Amino acid sequence: MGVLPLRHLTRSHRLLCLMCGCQEGAGDDIDALLETIEQSNGLTLQSEGCGGSDNRPVLYVEHRNLNPETELKRYFGARAVLGDQRPRQRQRQFHRSTWMTIPKDTWPRFSRPGISMTLLESRDGLQYFTFEHSRDYQQIQFKFLDSVESMDPNNIVALLQMNPYHIDSLLQLSDVCRIQEDQEMARDLIERALYSFECAFHPVCSLTSGTSRLDYLRPENRAFYLAVYKHMMFLERRGCPRTALEYCRLILSLDPDSDPLCMLLLIDFLSLRSREYNFLLRLYQDWEVHRNLSQLPNFAFSVALSHFHLSQEDQTESEERERLKHKADLLLQDALIMFPGVLMPLLDLCTVQPDAAVSSHDFFGPRSQQSPALAELVSLYVGRTHTLWREGGVLLWLEECVREVLRRVDAKDPLVEDCQNKRKQRYQSAPLNIHRHVILSEIKEATSTLPLEVTTQSVMGFDPLPPSDGCCKWASVRQCKYSIKNLPFPFTTLTMSTLYF
Repeated sequence: MGVLPLRHLTRSHRLLCLMCGCQEGAGDDIDALLETIEQSNGLTLQSEGCGGSDNRPVLYVEHRNLNPETELKRYFGARAVLGDQRPRQRQRQFHRSTWMTIPKDTWPRFSRPGISMTLLESRDGLQYFTFEHSRDYQQIQFKFLDSVESMDPNNIVALLQMNPYHIDSLLQLSDVCRIQEDQEMARDLIERALYSFECAFHPVCSLTSGTSRLDYLRPENRAFYLAVYKHMMFLERRGCPRTALEYCRLILSLDPDSDPLCMLLLIDFLSLRSREYNFLLRLYQDWEVHRNLSQLPNFAFSVALSHFHLSQEDQTESEERERLKHKADLLLQDALIMFPGVLMPLLDLCTVQPDAAVSSHDFFGPRSQQSPALAELVSLYVGRTHTLWREGGVLLWLEECVREVLRRVDAKDPLVEDCQNKRKQRYQSAPLNIHRHVILSEIKEATSTLPLEVTTQSVMGFDPLPPSDGCCKWASVRQCKYSIKNLPFPFTTLTMSTLYF
C-alpha cells in the first residue's frame, strides 16, 4: 500500500493520524493506521478501475473520480490541465475542503444558508440521513415561490443577491442560463448549489461507501438529487463520461430501491461511454435476479454491446474473445426479439437504410407495435445511445444479428411468441420516476412519448413531478398555495447581465 498524504485523508482519518502523532512523511505509520481503519469500516483505498475490488459494493464511489480533473489528466496530461499552477496554489485556504466542487474566487462569500443534515437512524449497515431547513430558510423559500409565480426571473436574481446560496434559486436560474446557451454560468450555479449542500453534510455521511441513504419523499432532499443530476449531465457534455458515471452511481446509491430519478436508465450509457464494460456487466449480474434488468431495453442492448466491445479488445485471449463474441451475439438476438421496436428508429438515427429483407419483414414493421410505456423506454434508449451504434464494426455486427433473428422468426422459434406475450402483459404503464427521468433527459424522441397526464401539468425545474402527494416541495412545511397544477411554467427570458453578481 502506498503512502497517502494527510491532505488526501478524510477528516476522521486525519484526526486519528494527528492523535497518533503521525506526520505526512511517516508512511509506515499511516499505512498501518489506514489498514486498521479500512478493516473496521469495510472500505479500501481507491483503485484505478471503476469496478475495483470485487469485495466492494457495486455502487462504491471513489472520491478522486468525482473530480473531472482526474479524467482530464488521463486524456491530456497534468500539464495541459493544470498549466504551470502547482496543486497547492489551486487550493483556497479559507474554504472548507469539499469533494464534489472546488469553490471559486468569483463566488459570493459563503455563509451557511440554513441547511443542515441530520442522521435519522442506522439500520442493517445503512445510515439514513435527511436535509433540514431552518425557519429563516423556509421563509426564503416562500419568497422564491412568489418569485416563480411572478414570471419575472429578475425577481429570482434579486433573491439570490440577498441569499446567494439559496438552492432552488440556483437550480432555476441554471436552467434559464442553459436555455439561453450560457453553459458556463449554468454550470457555475449548479456547482455553487453543490458546495452549499456539501458544507451541510453530517460528519458521518459518506459519499463513497454506498451505505448513505436520502429519502426522495422528503421535500428537503430532492434538490440535492437534482443538483447532482444536473452536475452529472454537464460533466457528460464536457466530455468527462467517467466522472459523470461516478456521480450516476452516487445518485443511485442514495436510494437504490426506489431510484427516484431512474438512474438505471442512464448508467448503462455512461458505462459504455467511459468504456467501463466490466462494471456494467457486474451491475447486471448482481441486480438481474432481484431487479429484472433484462426487461429494460437499455440493459438488454447495452449488456450485449459491452460483451461485443470486450471481445474486440486486443489484450483479450483468442478463446475468451470467441466466447465473449458468441455471448454478445446471443444477447443481441434476444434483445431484438424482445424489443423489435428498437431497430428501425435506431437505424434511422444512425442514417442507415435497411435492406429490403429487413424493412419488408413484418417482425420489425407494424407487427412490432408496443404499448405507450414501452415506446417511452425504447425512444429514450434510442435517442440517447444511437451514437454508440454508429461505429462501423458495431453496425456490421448488428446486421449479422438482425439476419439471424429473421431466420429464427421464420423458423418459429418459441422465444419469439414468448417475448410477444411478455410485451402484451407487461409495460402497461410507466411509473412516475420514469416520466421524471424522461423530463430531465430532455431527449426529444422520448419527451414526445410522455402521456397526456404528464404533458398537461406544469413541470418545474426545481422539483419536476414531485411524488404523488400532489403538492410542491414545501407543502410539508405549511399549507402551500401552490399545487402542481397551478404552478406556472418555468420562465425562459432573462437579461443575462443581471446574473453576474
